[in-house]
Parts: sequence; structure tokens; C-alpha cells
Amino acid sequence: MRLLQLKLHWQILIALLFALPAGLLSGRDGGLFGVTFYAVFDFVGTLFLNALKMLIVPLIMASIISGIAGIGSSSALGRLGGRTLLYYLSTSLLAILVGLVLVNLIAPGIVNGEPAQQRLGLAVDNHDVMDKVSGHGAGDVVGVFLRMVPVNIVAAAADGQMLGLIFFSLLYGYFMTRIGTAYAEVQYNFWHGVFKVMMLITEWVIRFAPFGVFALVARVVADTGFAAFAPLAWFFLTVLSALAVHFFVVLPLLLRLIGRVHPWRHYKAMAPALLTAFSTASSSATLPLTLECVEKNAGVSNRTSSFVLPLGATVNMDGTALYECVAAMFIAQAYGLELGFAVQFTIVTLALLTSIGVAGVPAASLVAIAIILGSIGLPLEGIAMILAVDRVLDMCRTAVNVYSDSCGAVVIARLEGEEGILQEKTAA
Repeated sequence: MRLLQLKLHWQILIALLFALPAGLLSGRDGGLFGVTFYAVFDFVGTLFLNALKMLIVPLIMASIISGIAGIGSSSALGRLGGRTLLYYLSTSLLAILVGLVLVNLIAPGIVNGEPAQQRLGLAVDNHDVMDKVSGHGAGDVVGVFLRMVPVNIVAAAADGQMLGLIFFSLLYGYFMTRIGTAYAEVQYNFWHGVFKVMMLITEWVIRFAPFGVFALVARVVADTGFAAFAPLAWFFLTVLSALAVHFFVVLPLLLRLIGRVHPWRHYKAMAPALLTAFSTASSSATLPLTLECVEKNAGVSNRTSSFVLPLGATVNMDGTALYECVAAMFIAQAYGLELGFAVQFTIVTLALLTSIGVAGVPAASLVAIAIILGSIGLPLEGIAMILAVDRVLDMCRTAVNVYSDSCGAVVIARLEGEEGILQEKTAA
């Protein structure tokens, strides 16, 4: 009973700690009465993920439309939009540069002065990976703009193409303020009411977060264990170190210097969302909880959060951009390719563009890395060797993505003149 009285982030953290030994001990085959624990983990975890994903489309539409309509003048919307995009581009670029510096310093693709190509078995053909990334190229970056204007908004929502849904919602919210007051008021009350209902449903779903987190993490550990990390330990540590620098140094500095708030209070405010992001490995699935933490715990207004966060969950991928850069550099090092400034600049640019552009396609990171590898003349089979650690690193970089979104909401809210953000009473 006392466990249920703990704050949500402590409940999730305890679930994470119990999930590690549970997954290791059960493996894929352990079970009772003919039912494997792995199947139970898979069922509970999928059920929780489905519940979160169920909320995404109505929550994004309601939050953006009511948020844009609440902003009012086009000048205020332009200022808010400009600051949001500038923040997202800046933090993604900083994340990529952090990854680039560390992968050059540590050089995980070089073992005892020699490229690690043979040690990592790069000659092995992995048809599954090739199928996932084949047919993708630099044209996918151009395709971002096509996905912004979907042919069918209902089909786009059903297919999870959030970029098109966000663009439509932005237009709807903006032009909703251009109709007669009588009609606009009815529209605003409807969408704001939908948003309030979705937040209440979110609160109800989040009560089950500890069970969902336990099942999701236990399933991953049961599936992969820890043995798969040994051959790729230096790559794993390089990515983890770069993510940590961005998470614990770069973003807190932005909070302190630009937002003029206490970074530690923001960690406390966002703890439930960060732990959920880690376990689900999905920024979009975590969005309902991110909105709740930013508004209720950090004290950011709905006006700012409803615009900044849904957009960030789709286009702001600091951790993903960093990972793409490090992975491409690691594979290049493993093949013994000398990378000059021009090639590294190409990698940085493509990592920045693809972190925004391919977030909505299946195996997004693999596709993005494939685009980068193709641009510098490397075979795609290099992607196969990072799959062993990709899932755990995906969980880590998703937490960084979500934290960057939340920092953006705080920084932009402070620039917009909002008061009372991350004060003791809101961060508690």
C-alpha cells in the first residue's frame, strides 16, 4: 500500500529496477503452466503502448488547435514559431557536434590501431537490414515537405504521419481565429474541451505506467540479455557518453543561461516522462505524459506547451541526430575510411536533416543512417552490426529527445515572459 503512495517517478524507477532481474531470470523460455513470462511481458507492454498511442492523434489535434487559437495575433504566433524552430535546430546541431567530437576522440571503430571490420564480422550479409533500408536515399529528405501536406488527413493520422497532422492542425487553429466571433467561440470551446478530456484520460492511463514500464523493459532484457553488448562496447559507451554530455551539460546550460531556471528542478519535474520515454522508446507515445509534466510540474502555460511539445515530438530529435552521426562515423572507422572535414560536414548536415525528415518512417534511424552511409560511399551492411545494441540506445536517445522538447517549452515560455516556471511549488 505504501508503494502506491509513492510519487509516480519513484514507482516507475522501482519498476525499472525489478524489470532487469526479471528479464534476465526468465529469458525467452521461462514460464509457468505453459505460458512464458516473455509472452506476458509482451502482452502487458504492448497493451500499455497501445493505450498511449491511442491518445496521440486526438491529443495532438486538440492541443495544437486550441493552443494556436489561444495565441491570437499572427505576430505572436510568428514569434513563438520562430523561437521554437530556432531552438530545435540549435539543440539538434549541438547534439550532433557533441557526438562528432566524442566519436573522433574515442574512435570506437578502431581496435589496437586497426579498423574493426573483421572483428565485427562486417562481411556477413544481413538481408533483413538491407530490406529495411533499401530504396531510401537523399530524396527522403525532400519527401519531408510532401508529408507535410497529406492527401488525406484521416489516412495520415491512421498511418501515424504526425508531420501532416501537425501542419493541418496549425492551419486549422490559425484560420479558426479568422472566422466570425460566434463561430470561433464554439470551435474553441469544443477543441479546448477535447483537450481537457484527453488530459483526464491521459492521467488515468499513466496510473498503469509502472506496470507497462516493467513489462517493456523486462521484455527487452529477456530478448537480448547483456552478452550482445561485448563486441560493441566502445560504440555503446561512446553513444552513451555523448548522450550524457548533451543531457547533463548542454541542455541544463541552456535552461540556466537562457531560461534562467534551476536545471535540477526541471529534472524532478520531468522524471515520470523521462522514465516512460526510456521504457517505450517513443517520443510520440510519451507526448501525453510530457504535456502533463511540463504544464503541471514545470508550470509552463498551455499556450506555449500545446504548440512547442507536439511539434517537438515530431521534428526535434537531438538524441536521434547524435546517434546517426556517431553510428555513421563508427561504421566509417570500422571500414578504415579516412574522413576529412568535407565528409564530416556532410555527415553533420545529413544527420541534422534526416533527424527531422525520416522520423515518421519505419526503422527511422536505420533509414537515416543508410542515407548518410550512401552519401559517403559506404556499403549498407555496416548497419547490421549495430543492431545488437540499437534497442537499448534507442531507449536512451528517446529520453534525450523528450527532455530536449521539455527544455524547449521552458526556455521559450521564459522568453515569452511567463512567470512562476519551475518554482519550488510547481517542481514539487
